[in-house]
Amino acid sequence: MSTESATRKEIIDIRLKEAGWNLADRTQVIEEFFLSTAAEESKAANPAVDEKVAPYGSREFSDYVLLAKNGKPIAVVEAKKSSTNAQIGREQAKQYCQNIQARNGGDLPFCFYTNGHEIFFWNLGEAPPQKVHGFPTLQDLERLLFIRKHKKPLAEELINTAIAGRDFQLQAIRSVMEGIEKNRRRFLLVMATGTGKTRTCIALIDALMRAGHVQRVLFLVDRIALRGQALDAFKEHIPDEPRWPEPGEKSIATDRRIYVATYPTMLNIVHDETNVLSPHFFDLIVIDESHRSIYNTYREILDYFNAIQLGLTATPRDIVDHNTFSIFECDDGLPTFAYSYEEAIDHVPPYLCDFRVLKLKTKFQDEGISKRTVSLEDQKHLILEGKEIEDINFEGSDLEKKVTNQATNALIVKEFMEESIKDPNGVLPGKTIFFCISMKHARRIETIFDSLYPEYKGELAKVMVSDDPRVYGKGGLLDQFTRNDMPRVAISVDMLDTGIDVREIVNLVFAKPVFSYTKFWQMIGRGTRLLESNKIKPWCPEKDVFQVIDCWDNFEYFKLTPKGKEPKPQIPLPVRFAGVRIDKIEAATALGLASVAEKEITALRAQIAAFPPRSVTIMEAEGQLALCQVEAFWKPLTADRITYLRHVVQPLFRVVSQADFKAMRFEKEILEASLAHLKGEKEKYAALSENLVAQISELPLSVNIVAQEAGLIQRAQTNHYWATMTDQSFDHLATHLAPLMHFRDGRESGTGPARFNFADVLVAKEFVEFGPEHESLSIAQYRQLVEQKVKELTANNPILQKIRDARPVSDEEAEALASQLHNEHPHITLQLLRRVYQHRTAPFLRFIRHILGIEILESFPDTVSRSIDQFITQHPALTSHQLQFLDLLRDYIIHRGGVEKRDLIQAPFTVIHPSGIRGVFSPVEINEILTLTQGLAA
Repeated sequence: MSTESATRKEIIDIRLKEAGWNLADRTQVIEEFFLSTAAEESKAANPAVDEKVAPYGSREFSDYVLLAKNGKPIAVVEAKKSSTNAQIGREQAKQYCQNIQARNGGDLPFCFYTNGHEIFFWNLGEAPPQKVHGFPTLQDLERLLFIRKHKKPLAEELINTAIAGRDFQLQAIRSVMEGIEKNRRRFLLVMATGTGKTRTCIALIDALMRAGHVQRVLFLVDRIALRGQALDAFKEHIPDEPRWPEPGEKSIATDRRIYVATYPTMLNIVHDETNVLSPHFFDLIVIDESHRSIYNTYREILDYFNAIQLGLTATPRDIVDHNTFSIFECDDGLPTFAYSYEEAIDHVPPYLCDFRVLKLKTKFQDEGISKRTVSLEDQKHLILEGKEIEDINFEGSDLEKKVTNQATNALIVKEFMEESIKDPNGVLPGKTIFFCISMKHARRIETIFDSLYPEYKGELAKVMVSDDPRVYGKGGLLDQFTRNDMPRVAISVDMLDTGIDVREIVNLVFAKPVFSYTKFWQMIGRGTRLLESNKIKPWCPEKDVFQVIDCWDNFEYFKLTPKGKEPKPQIPLPVRFAGVRIDKIEAATALGLASVAEKEITALRAQIAAFPPRSVTIMEAEGQLALCQVEAFWKPLTADRITYLRHVVQPLFRVVSQADFKAMRFEKEILEASLAHLKGEKEKYAALSENLVAQISELPLSVNIVAQEAGLIQRAQTNHYWATMTDQSFDHLATHLAPLMHFRDGRESGTGPARFNFADVLVAKEFVEFGPEHESLSIAQYRQLVEQKVKELTANNPILQKIRDARPVSDEEAEALASQLHNEHPHITLQLLRRVYQHRTAPFLRFIRHILGIEILESFPDTVSRSIDQFITQHPALTSHQLQFLDLLRDYIIHRGGVEKRDLIQAPFTVIHPSGIRGVFSPVEINEILTLTQGLAA
């Protein structure tokens, strides 16, 4: 726009009204707010000053001043014309804010400067300017002012260790809090599944709320089941904070402190024009399970809100996508904080559960289904059924895609029931997830469980998929699986792959191949959580290992292909649809078919007009789209303008989310066929029309609304219809049949997988060594041997009986007992006992008392970890660097057996600070740490 006043009237005024500001009410907004110049202030102080010194033109007027409820200025908005860079008003707006405070006293107003299309927010003295996507409401400004005035230093704020008290959790929280103190706004925590990302996040939120840094928090999840899980966690750990949604709530409420929503729900709220949610509504946004696919579709949510952003992911840091690091303003491979599965397993005691892998493979999986692999008996049955064995030739990888074999699925279920980790009764499997290839595969597995084990009356195994409403809510299938004895087996297609927190899971069955490394480890993560001692369930009283039954060589695949293969990013359907329409406009123009080109231009303009106006992407592209709103742009539509449509406008269609995509796909394919027809591409037209006929033939005429188009449906399946098509005929077909395409879902496709029940056999069944498991197994066997020998001898050995009865034992008797045990087994020696029980100084009798259950002998690593953890608990204000130092100290002492004072100022401690411990702790704290280490050495 050519003038500032036009920009204000036609854009800025409207955007202020959208935020609830009444420009006609001078108790809310004052336009052209007069500010005294320095000369006038001087004249006020000295009336003798000549009035001509301060001519009218040098006086200052703020374009808009927004007033608080007490009538005092709370924000200044400096306007520039839309053709000017908004940032030209930056210093001017700042000076206005400072002048207002100098003249009126009170609080420094918040600073805004804009050209209508771009708005910048500057919280002066607190943070640098930020681009925002709308003005705040009065309630937003008063909340932000309260936070600015009352927030406390985060270094002094204690963390509630009852919520998250592990050393690495405290370090993660401190890393974020220290970043907030330095005005950082984006953070990324990479923490292995099961290490308590949600609890860590809740403890952080609790500390930030108590310190007055945040009042409203949005916690984003990617599935409804995870929303319920997160709400339960907030209710458990910070129950006094009001949450949204409560059961049954649909519309967003504005009086809560904790908001938990799925990405699609929040995107719909952002795009809602009838109930606009301010971009300044939240102070902190947590993005759970942050990965690339979310940002491709839902990045708009993060762009829209002006809030601190915290990303959480379990994806190993060397696999995290570059774009994810970029979004959270981290260098590649360097998140705000990281804690890996290996670190959790290696910790003493371990924070996560280790696993073992059982590899299963059947003959058909290995060699396929063909005349060569099907038994002679089954081939005879085929002949009796009038079928040819030569017609059957499937690869092993075709199973549950092109072919299904009931006996193969039954064999996998039987082997699972045989080899699974069982409950304490040793009959039923413990809690298990079966990962299946497809919905139909999952239903087949469920049917096999029911038919093989009818005594459990259909309760043993249940299919749990995201589009089944019976899965969700209190008493739903997932709730039953989590809280009840039955079902024991959850059969899943994608839904339970990530995020679901059921600590009692002891078996994972991979009845599908997985090619994404990220997804594979998320699936493994379903079993890594340890039990909570205060929440033990009768069907799982203990868990020190879980089992992965791999039916598709997934571990072998990832050994050969460490990073797997990620699916290639796809261009969204609305973008492709718009692209085909632009191609057709170009082709019609080139062929001189003006009426066809004009018709498609009208359709394209209607699509552009339907863009969601509250989309951040559309708001940012407002200037580019304004060009398309001018009639002259389209007449004539030159080659340069078609290029502009293709490269500038077409990509914007990625924001279209509220649409019938089945109808849109059909319309796109009709449009592609009409384009091929227009250009005379006969082979392409034949292939496209054949595909369309197949889709039309699947429309169920038994549905009343479909039956109304029976005549068109029948005609559209004839060769004559496609041979006599006109451009208007294509439009007619799309208009009448596209809205019916979703009815195809209810029909079974006639070309499903081939179904057989050929006998199948196992060709591989073996435990796979994965990770550092072999050594720990041999130690466990040694301990079992020693304990068994001691308990066997106790019945007839008077010295062991004296120890059992807590009677004194002389040194001579202790030596005699050691000799007897050594004679029983030559490897029972004091040195080996100290190594196996991980205690470097305990005498022989202490090991015997421990084996007999008289004394608990804490291992040296356990003692070190307990002492360090106790020190951390006693010093709740430790910084992230201090926590990192103590973690390194723990590992050093466990592996070296102790530490000297001089070691603490040498490598590896100088990695954290060049001066070692002196650069990290105060002299008083150093003395405490030295006392602790000396106690451990003793």
